[in-house]
Formats: sequence, C-alpha cells, structure tokens
Amino acid sequence: MNPSQASFRSRLMTPPLPAPAGLCNPDGTPASRRFDVYRNNVAVGLTEALMATFPVTLRLVGDAFFRGMAGVYLRRYPPVTPMIQRYGDMMPTFLRGFAPARPVPYLSDVTRLELALRDSYHAADHDPISPQRLGGLDPDGLTRARIVLAPSVRILRSRFPVHGLYRANTDTAGHQPVNRAENVLVSRPLFDPLVTEIGGPAALCLDAFVKGETLGSAMARAGDGLNLARLLGLLLRQNAIADIQTEDQA
Repeated sequence: MNPSQASFRSRLMTPPLPAPAGLCNPDGTPASRRFDVYRNNVAVGLTEALMATFPVTLRLVGDAFFRGMAGVYLRRYPPVTPMIQRYGDMMPTFLRGFAPARPVPYLSDVTRLELALRDSYHAADHDPISPQRLGGLDPDGLTRARIVLAPSVRILRSRFPVHGLYRANTDTAGHQPVNRAENVLVSRPLFDPLVTEIGGPAALCLDAFVKGETLGSAMARAGDGLNLARLLGLLLRQNAIADIQTEDQA
C-alpha cells in the first residue's frame, strides 16, 4: 500500500479527519463533501455486513446498540480482505474488551457461534463416508483409526448457554435458555449449517479428532462420560465425517 492509499484509508475510517489532500471535485475544489458522503456509505455498508453475519447478536442487543458497537468496531478493525462476507472475524475479541458489553458477557461466545455458522456455510464441499466404512473395522482397528471431520464442521465450547441463546432467538417455539455451560457442534448435512448441542465429553473427543489424534486417544481424553456410539451416529447422520484413516494409510 503506497502512502497516498494509506492516507486515504486512514481518513476514510476516521470521521474527524478531513479528505485527503489532492482529492478534488471536477471543478478543482476540495471534495470534502463528497468524501464525507462516501465515508458514511462505507460505514453503513460495513455495519449492514456485520448485521447480516450476527443476526442473533443484533436481536440480543437491539438495533441502536448494535449500530453504535459496529461503528466502534469497523474503525478499530477495518476490512483486510475484499470479500465482505468474511468481515467480522475479530468481533469475539472486540466484544471481550468492549466496556458497554460487559453486562452481557455471553455476547462474545454468541458471535463465535455465528462466525462458526458462517464459516461452515462457506466451507468446501466433501463426500461423506458410508456407515459401512466404520462397521468394517474391528474394535482394535477402530481405536487406532483417525476420524477426519468434514471441512464444514466446527466445535464450540462455552461457559455460557450459547445453544440455548441461539435457539431462543431463532426458534419460534419459545425456547428458553438455561444458565449453564454448553457445547455446540456445527455441521452442514446438506446445504445449510445445523447447530446441535453436545455434551462436554463429546466436545473433548471432537477436539481430539480435529488435532489428528486416534479414536482411542480421543476416547481417553473424553473420559468415561463419552457415549461413543451416540456421537458417531450423530456424525454419520449429519454427514460430518469426511474420511477414516487407518494404519495402512499412514
């Protein structure tokens, strides 16, 4: 980025600063008014992009709070990619230090879930395995195998009821969250991502899968509370397993 581009970007994201030097109207006069209009349009566009990415957060805090929060965010974290659908990655970090959001400490984890949904939606397609692949392994071979999760799978662990908050703000059935820690599996069985609450042992097991550990190692991390059959059945139903790597593939 050359100095003139850097100056333009800096002034674009900082309302008190005047238009960059040399930016003129067709008649040669400074284009201050036009630049202010353009700067406002950029802020509006980025705010609307954040609203589209974080609809549950928007519903939780209301329009006025969200727009004010977005105005601070977009100036602290301007876009780093031309893909507007990817804007907002730093929102969880931002909210953890945003003083007006302190009364709602779960907001950061809610935005983590919404980012997981967005990323799952845009993840690469894959061909899920057939259940016979699992059924064809003997118990010893299964424990030494590595479960490769689909690119669209995300696992989120939270000390807040993120699944309940998500359901309460997206489900017309009137679901009410319970104040407890919750873990979530985000998968994409067909076209749209799906949010499923899972237990702590299942979340630990899935974390181990992501790290490339064997099924036996993942089971040990999860502990006695893991219902492996239920977890594998859930992953198969949601087309969340992309491959099973056995020792002869190493």
